[in-house]
Amino acid sequence: MISASRSHWGILVVIGLLLVWSGCPGEVPEGGSGVNSGSISGSGKTPHVGFVTNQIASFWTIAEIGANKAGEEFDAKVEVRMPDERSAAVQQRILEELLTIGVDGIAISPVDPENQLDILKTVAENADLITQDSDAPNSPRLCYVGMSNYDAGRMCGELVKEALPDGGKIMIFVGQIETNNARLRRQGLIDEVLGRSHDPNRAPDPAEAELTEGNYTILGTRTDLGNASNAKAQAEDAIARYPDLAAMVGLFAYNPPEILGALKVAGKLGEIQVIGFDEDDVTLQAIEDGHCYGTIVQNPYEYGYQSVRILAALARGDKSVIPEDKFVDIPARKITKENVAEFWSELKELTGK
Repeated sequence: MISASRSHWGILVVIGLLLVWSGCPGEVPEGGSGVNSGSISGSGKTPHVGFVTNQIASFWTIAEIGANKAGEEFDAKVEVRMPDERSAAVQQRILEELLTIGVDGIAISPVDPENQLDILKTVAENADLITQDSDAPNSPRLCYVGMSNYDAGRMCGELVKEALPDGGKIMIFVGQIETNNARLRRQGLIDEVLGRSHDPNRAPDPAEAELTEGNYTILGTRTDLGNASNAKAQAEDAIARYPDLAAMVGLFAYNPPEILGALKVAGKLGEIQVIGFDEDDVTLQAIEDGHCYGTIVQNPYEYGYQSVRILAALARGDKSVIPEDKFVDIPARKITKENVAEFWSELKELTGK
């Protein structure tokens, strides 16, 4: 049954949005017709769920395929929304729209979880809320679907040490360090390279700090706010500023391709080691060609699939899909020249490319 707070929210938001739309001729709201949950007694309606990414990227295209597949298999209507910029404000607008059209549940990769607590609480009061890819552990989300980003960061650090067995200077690149996934990946990477103990709760090292242990030096972390052009500019600047740079590590899907593009322009492909995250085609091709040492891949297809599976079940009143520890673990994998061909073949079959 829909709570009084859900009904109140829907009325207020619909009134607000109608006022906005009345002044915007030709504009119509995105989404469906506001069907209710199949868990409402006697309704028998198809669950309606939202899957919200943190930006537009090839990573999320794969997740969308998984979400839609689960929608088919579990008889759920799926709304996949990809913000056109990596922005908490844009995500909030999307969440408000999804609540307005009456979705039963939402899975989101929050951009800035601590500063999005208010809207996440509002979502949880009006729909089933889960997080995927990046967690918001202080929010009232029912569970997190994804990997341990700290452990994945340490796996990335292992690749760095394999690529630079004698040490060297390293620069890290990422969209922003406020998101839970970026913060944990980065810290896991740093801790592994510098030989620190396993501690996911360690306070983050400052982005601008130069850190040295033994033969390894981490020069700092460059951020680009999720903008590919900024990412390439940051990579170009690091290449020019540090002639003895030994490795460049990109923590988001678009970072390795932009790093590789900058290295190509500088004529340094193959001279500076590249280690990345995710399975962009450019990254995988570079691994095959020997221009990228390796990448840590998640499983975005499963992020989409499992999120929709869980939300559809919750909408039908099945709470057993929530694990006791509220963590649906989808482990990361290392991809290097030894297994890239097999992995890429599996990926193409999965996505129908």
